[in-house]
Amino acid sequence: MPIRKLKKKTVLSGNCTVEEAEEIFQWLIGNSKSELDMTGVTHLHAAAFQAIVASGVRVTTLPDDRFSAQALQRLTGGPAKL
Repeated sequence: MPIRKLKKKTVLSGNCTVEEAEEIFQWLIGNSKSELDMTGVTHLHAAAFQAIVASGVRVTTLPDDRFSAQALQRLTGGPAKL
């Protein structure tokens, strides 16, 4: 799973695995004002999902994975469009 760390935005793409959950969480809590773009995420492991929700970061774009998108939308109040 590539994670691109930009100044004001974090971009996740591909397959987000359990092994990457801690890295995702640490980066997001250290950059709490960063927005999260998940457009290219094709699979989101439950641990990565929990890390994103627990970080409280603003999700600006939902993942391609429809199940993850619907769950994130409900839990984070993320973007309205699926």
